[in-house]
Order: sequence, then C-alpha cells, then structure tokens
Amino acid sequence: MPTVNASPCRLSRPGNLTAVVTILDVARAAGVSKSTVSRVLDERLPRSTNSTAERVRQAAAELGYVRNSLASGLRRTGTNTVGVVVPRLTDTVMAMLYEKIAATAAVRGISALVATTQDQPEAEHDAVDTLVQRQVDGLILTTARTPTSPADQLANHPVRYALALRTDGLSASSIGDDRLGGHLATRHLLDLGHRRIGLVSGPDYASSAQGRRDGYRQALTEAGIIVDEALIEGDSFSMDAGETAGRALLNNPDRPTAIFAVNDNTAIGVMAAAHTLGLRIPEDLSLVGYNDIPVVSRLPVPLTTVRVPFDQIAAGALDLLLNHNDTAARTLIATPTLIPRRSTVPPQPQPGPA
Repeated sequence: MPTVNASPCRLSRPGNLTAVVTILDVARAAGVSKSTVSRVLDERLPRSTNSTAERVRQAAAELGYVRNSLASGLRRTGTNTVGVVVPRLTDTVMAMLYEKIAATAAVRGISALVATTQDQPEAEHDAVDTLVQRQVDGLILTTARTPTSPADQLANHPVRYALALRTDGLSASSIGDDRLGGHLATRHLLDLGHRRIGLVSGPDYASSAQGRRDGYRQALTEAGIIVDEALIEGDSFSMDAGETAGRALLNNPDRPTAIFAVNDNTAIGVMAAAHTLGLRIPEDLSLVGYNDIPVVSRLPVPLTTVRVPFDQIAAGALDLLLNHNDTAARTLIATPTLIPRRSTVPPQPQPGPA
C-alpha cells in the first residue's frame, strides 16, 4: 500500500492552540512506530487483538484521532503499482528478474516501477523514498544485506514489502535454494573426478552468495575432502572480481583443476583469467557458473551452470506481497537445476617435465 500520510483531525491543546493529530502523535502516545500504528488502524488487514494493538487503539481514541476519509479512500483504491528495487539493471540477473516480475504483474493488472541502488545502502534509502512518493502499493526488494533488515529502513514507511533473490532470514522472501545449487555445482565436479576445486565466492552480505558457499563446503565435506581455505577467493558478483579471484587461484603452484563461481559473471571473469595465463577450458580447467544467463550457452566454450527459475521467484515475490500477512513472514524457495555443458570434463593428465 502507498505511504500513509498523516490523517488530521483538530484538537485543542494547552494555550488554546488548535493542532493536528497525526499518526506520529498516536505512535508517541502508544510508544510504538508509525508503521505499527498504520498497520493496526488499516481496516483492510485482519484485526489484531494483542496488547500493542489495543494500546494503539486506546491512544487514538484518547487523542481523538480520525482518519482522513479522502486519503483512506485513495488507499483502499490503490494505484495498482509495485516498486522493485534492484542493485543495477546492467546486471543481467537483476534485469531478468525485473522483467519476470513486470510480466507476472501485468497479467494481474499491476504495473511495476523499478529503482536502482548500485548496491549501496545509502542509495537504497533514496530509491525506496522515490517509489513510496509514487504511491506504490508495495515493494519488492532484491537488495537485502545481512545482518540488517529492510524493516528497520521501512519503519517510517507503512508500506508492505517482500524480498526476492536475497533474504534477511526474517522478512517474507522468495528465493532460490542457493545451498542446494552450490551443492549441485560442486557435486558435479566431484563426480567428474576433481578433488582440488576452487570457489570464486561473492559478497558476505548477500544470502545468495552465503548459501552457494555453504553448498560448496557441504559437498566437499560429504566427499571426505577437507575444505582448503586457500582455494576460496572473491567478494563480489562482477566480472572484474571474477577475473581477479581467478588469477589468484590459478597462479597458485598447486592450482585447482576445477572452479565453481557463484554467478555467471564471475565465471566469465575466471575464463578471462585462464586465457591470460594460457590455460584452456575445459582441458586445463573445468568451470561451473550460476544463474544460466542467456550469453553463457553461446560462449566459445558453453558454460556449465546452475539454472535459477526466475519466473517462479518473481511469481512468489508477488504472491507474498499481495497476500501479505503481518503474522506469518514466509520464505518461498525455488529449486535450481544443473545445466551441464562443455566447460566441465574429468581432470586431464598434465604433461610432465621434458
């Protein structure tokens, strides 16, 4: 729902001054946030009977707070728009997800607006403010950063939201099973016979990167292989970061025979690093990416990757948003699929010294 503007009534205050009673006044009197007052007094939501809700209603009654009928009418009508916040649309994954959200929303008669943040928390505040000012009915955020929660940022915006692709572990979220995906990728390389498997990881604040890294570790441990921390590099999802991490791994005298990169961009970066070092894929290095963006099947060596069902994630995020229930923050998890291509083969014998 759009931002709930302060709905005024008139109240006589000390000194015979006439003042406006707002949601903020009710929040202060009840000792809660504005968003809590908005939810409790929103007639469209199920009536809550807990002590906090009763305290809010009592404070509103004592202050003589009355909802502005015109503003309430607009809120009930809604704008039939959702706001989508993404790090950047130059990231193919985010562009694909936004297109799926927009298409799924259109089928339901809803328009989607997008704002970008360059994955900067400060810019995210501006993006949310901009979308809320456009009176969107809800937000889908792909920018969750653990250990913080979007609920903190949205405390002053009584607008419903759901997370997509990344989760904070607390909010309603529609995500892929990243741990399973990381396990599938690593298990594939193990099944081919690789034992020194490097990982090009992503940022620690992204739950998606965390899950894929955990799946990598789990697969190695299940195979009886001790995780070698020297074979883990990378802290971003970009091609440049993938190339840097790839060089660090491949310059190792005891370099890995295979690498799992936690997204396709970083995998392409690893390809660039291997080419610079004179290594061939897959003869000298097997490589697995993640997401299955369109370009990877058309590379000179088509990339083995893990396909993410973006259509399911988009539909799930919209369902969570439209069937919002404050008492049950659910997480919907979509199952990824391994897509084997030509970038992975069994480890090849290396020529000995002449």
